Amino acid sequence: MSLTPVQTPIIPRLKKEKIVSLIKTGKRIDGRRLDEYRPITIQLNPIQKAEGSAAVKIGDTMAMVGVKLEVGIPYSDRPNEGVLQVHAEFVPLASPTFEPGPPDENAIETARVIDRSLREPRAIRLEDLAIIPGQKVWIVFNDIYLLDHDGNIIDASMLASMLALNVTKMPKIVSIEGDKVVIDKDSRGQKLPLNLNVVTVTIGKVDKYFIVDPSLEEESVLDAKITVAVDSLGRIVGLQKMGMEGFTEDEVDYVIELALKKAKELHSLLEKVLKNPEEASKSIV
Repeated sequence: MSLTPVQTPIIPRLKKEKIVSLIKTGKRIDGRRLDEYRPITIQLNPIQKAEGSAAVKIGDTMAMVGVKLEVGIPYSDRPNEGVLQVHAEFVPLASPTFEPGPPDENAIETARVIDRSLREPRAIRLEDLAIIPGQKVWIVFNDIYLLDHDGNIIDASMLASMLALNVTKMPKIVSIEGDKVVIDKDSRGQKLPLNLNVVTVTIGKVDKYFIVDPSLEEESVLDAKITVAVDSLGRIVGLQKMGMEGFTEDEVDYVIELALKKAKELHSLLEKVLKNPEEASKSIV
């Protein structure tokens, strides 16, 4: 088994002890309940050149996602489906621990969790993205940029990804001649075909206590954490455990129950924002 390196800040021992002691009394260093998210703010379509985009802040963690569509060749084992590609980049200005260069293990892990969370429940109707079956399909690039890191990267990136996909409008196809497809990138038509929405809920473990949406300081004291992906039908569609500490069967049951409860809140927020886009920048939970 390999362990993804975790990038956490250097925190004085006394502060770590304070964070842990507060959690054991049902409190947190920022005043939240153990099961409470930090304030969430959302901006839709901040990147005008993208087919769809969204920026999400959970506390001081900020993720921005841009969606681009290109015409390409399908996978040989799925010739009649479009292609989804998820990439994540942790911008060096987001944290002193991030370095320039290719995506590190943490960025790759984030992209994989979100890719699986979208792919497993077929959140995107990839079968509707075939232009010339077996020859030309739409390729959906879901690019995640972490702009500010203060803990719980995956939940912010997942929410931003789902919102960006929801507001994506596809370039118009001008003509199809043989295997040649001409598109107009400046003219956007129908929305990206989606089946459902997906959110993730990340829960950290400290001794026998569990906290939702751990901040960066809290992540430094965690024994382990679990990210649970839940679709809009209430189904668990993904699970990722991080850290060396184990979970008992009862603890897993508790974490799943808590994740399902918090996922409902995130789905409600997502639906609220999509129904009233003009209020998106004001949405806070």
